[in-house]
Amino acid sequence: MAFFGHPEPDPVGDGQESVWDYPRPAIAEPANRHIVIRHAGITLADTRGAWRTLETSHPPTYYLPPEDIAMEHIRANPQRSLCEWKGQARYWDVSAGPDVLRAAAWSYADPTQSFAPIAGFLAFYPEPFDECLVDGEQVIPQPGGFYGGWITSREAGPFKGIPGSRFW
Repeated sequence: MAFFGHPEPDPVGDGQESVWDYPRPAIAEPANRHIVIRHAGITLADTRGAWRTLETSHPPTYYLPPEDIAMEHIRANPQRSLCEWKGQARYWDVSAGPDVLRAAAWSYADPTQSFAPIAGFLAFYPEPFDECLVDGEQVIPQPGGFYGGWITSREAGPFKGIPGSRFW
């Protein structure tokens, strides 16, 4: 049964949280997780200092501190976008081995006040990378290309981005 035009949330198992219990408007909070990103044999990021953003129907997006990112592999990309909660984002290309992953990361230099803790931190789309791990678990990219959420066994959906979810 759907509520307010949204799907019925999936059952929540032990150790899980429902993305349908996440707030709207979105929030940022310390992640308290070990985040690792690898590609082409290169560890691009390894941190326990990430923040995550949470928004109803979306899996978490992780923002990593630049000091825990191999910034020599990060190059500015001219792409920009605007988030209604966080402000203007800028994008970053990631070079790893023979690959240049265009606009594979983004950040907010001057986010809105509610998201001030993630200023200068980078978020990464998990899809193009060989490994994106949360506490050792390989993540599943949030469906829909545009979204940058990281799905693990800790989150119960359904998740924004699947077919038919445009107006959730």
